[in-house]
Amino acid sequence: MLLKQSLIIMRIYIYFIFVSLIFLSCNESHKKNSYPETKKIPVTDIYFDESVTDDYRWLEDDNSDDTKKWVINQNNTTFKYLDEIPFRNHIKARLEQLWDYEKISAPFKEGQYTYFYKNDGLQNQSILYRENNKNDVEVFLDPNSFSKDGTTSLSTLSFSKTGDLVAYSISEGGSDWRKIIVMNAANKKIIEDTLTDVKFSGIQWKLDEGFFYSSYDKPKGSELSDMTDQHKLYYHKLGTKQSEDILVYGGEQDQKHRYVGAKVSDNGKYLFISASKTTSGNISFLKDLNLNLKTSPLIRVDENYQTDSYLLHSDGERLYIVTNSNAPNQKLIVVNARKPQEKYWKDFIPEGKYVLSPTVGAGYFFARYIADVITKVIQYDMDGVNMGEIELPGLGTASGWSGKKDQEVLYFSFTNYHSPSQIYSYNPKTKTSIKYWEPRIDFDSNDYKSEQIFYKSEDGTKIPMIITYKKGIKFNGQNPTILYGYGGFNISIRPSFSIANAVWLEQGGIYAVPNLRGGGEYGKEWHKAGTQQKKQNVFNDFIAAAEFLIKNKFTNPEFLAIRGGSNGGLLVGATMTQRPELMKVALPAVGVLDMLRYHKFTAGAGWAYDYGTSEDSKEMFNYLKSYSPVHNVKENTNYPATLITTGDHDDRVVPAHSFKFAAQLQNKQNGENPVLIRIETNAGHGAGTPVSKRIEQYADIFGFTLFNMGFKVLPQKVKNKVKG
Repeated sequence: MLLKQSLIIMRIYIYFIFVSLIFLSCNESHKKNSYPETKKIPVTDIYFDESVTDDYRWLEDDNSDDTKKWVINQNNTTFKYLDEIPFRNHIKARLEQLWDYEKISAPFKEGQYTYFYKNDGLQNQSILYRENNKNDVEVFLDPNSFSKDGTTSLSTLSFSKTGDLVAYSISEGGSDWRKIIVMNAANKKIIEDTLTDVKFSGIQWKLDEGFFYSSYDKPKGSELSDMTDQHKLYYHKLGTKQSEDILVYGGEQDQKHRYVGAKVSDNGKYLFISASKTTSGNISFLKDLNLNLKTSPLIRVDENYQTDSYLLHSDGERLYIVTNSNAPNQKLIVVNARKPQEKYWKDFIPEGKYVLSPTVGAGYFFARYIADVITKVIQYDMDGVNMGEIELPGLGTASGWSGKKDQEVLYFSFTNYHSPSQIYSYNPKTKTSIKYWEPRIDFDSNDYKSEQIFYKSEDGTKIPMIITYKKGIKFNGQNPTILYGYGGFNISIRPSFSIANAVWLEQGGIYAVPNLRGGGEYGKEWHKAGTQQKKQNVFNDFIAAAEFLIKNKFTNPEFLAIRGGSNGGLLVGATMTQRPELMKVALPAVGVLDMLRYHKFTAGAGWAYDYGTSEDSKEMFNYLKSYSPVHNVKENTNYPATLITTGDHDDRVVPAHSFKFAAQLQNKQNGENPVLIRIETNAGHGAGTPVSKRIEQYADIFGFTLFNMGFKVLPQKVKNKVKG
């Protein structure tokens, strides 16, 4: 009897074990199969005798049916998850409410009209209006009419010398490829066939006769991903076909550059050409436009590719050039166009303590400086006499002071992280400013404050960071915080207002922005300190910022999200793979994530100044591989909750970067934190994204972030209660 009972108990025990194993197996299966299947098709590359296997190379083919199916499946999974966030729609509703206010730009004069951009609130694209001397206002260009869904946007706008003609470029689906349309400004009628296959181009008029533009030869394969590495400068004469356009520069092998641009002097006599092999450093030439455009000589202006120079202004034969040659913080020089070579340059505004970014208007120069990230402006007359500093409305970012020589009034805008942009008129003769326009927005900036702190990075370098939050907040380590960074390409991240970030601040969120090495905030040396085999400095600066916020009780790892786009997407990818325990949420957007192959796509090879390439040397290959996010996702690691965002038409940082990173994370994620990718359709790198799509993106990003920090209801609704 006892034996029989024992057998029964044993059978029951075995049964429960069996059931438990099935249950665990099912759970494990659910965990492993909660994402769409991403097949592995290994491709092996050899770098300096080292083999590197890429399981997801097939995702680089943006035209394949398999890739398109993968995108659909991933989006279905992502939006199914996002749909379950209880307060996502509340965030979207508040974004729409806050976004819905009138926004206008500073006015500018062209010909007999004053032009300005205006958005009534939720319009996908801002409309260009104009006003005549009788104060009659009319719509000049409405980009909302370019496409039904608002994904075709106005890009470059350029008026001829008299203002009677205008050429403008449009972007379709966020692509960097542009079309140029020429219009009679008086009657708003199209007067030319549309120019196509234009990319990374300005539009520079030669009086009213025609204009210069830049482009690449059309790729034989995918326009969105195939390499484009020989930029060419063309001249289009009005009344002729695009096929007859004159190739001015870039057609020969010794003229091969990835970026070629031009500017016409004010008198229409000279063409200033700049040519770059990477995003940093250029050579420049001068061409006399009174001579035959095809055969006239190119006069070399500067000496080498190690410096950057561009033409700011011209006055007769005098050329005013901004350069960092022997001036890491930049200076303004003047030179005679007949002898433009560097040996004849004379300092007009010498290099100073801070980075110089000058403008010109109304017969004056305005030396804008970035002083510890804050704008400072000094006015100069045409003889180079210092007229003193301009008083600004506060500490933040001011821009403007550009215009025609005969203008009596100029305009500038002012903003910071918690104050919406305001426009001021400025009289340069009296040096007085008057508020021209301020927004009527449902957000009281007086309830918020920004403070700038300086912290030390791993090697002791002092890094500035601006932290913005609601007044009265308690620094108890429990505050949801977004740490945003960029750190690359000599780009300065300066204080500016974001409607989306205002919603984050309203929810008791903290928004922190460190100015990392690799940027341009402290000149060329600051930039170089975050490039190539010093790139880890950038990641260390960002990690140190997170550690500062945690140590000083602004937040803790359970309430910290890191965010960045493009090069900032690389920053997030590298940081989360190096220090996954440091944050709860990671938000890499349109990121450069495969550092061994980034230079194989579109104009990516031009980024080599900042990154180096895997083909440069064994040392560079090893360095890139050591931090490349795609190659540093490890098995059995608990990565933060991750929402990767990209656009299917991003032809700058191709979406394959994000696709492959998502596949690696989904395959190797060990913890319960979700790894999702949100792929915006008919969208590119970000420029021209319609308002409706931007609102949806931010609602998803903020919803995902707060939900994964443990919030079941919005923090604003629960007041001091931390988690629902």
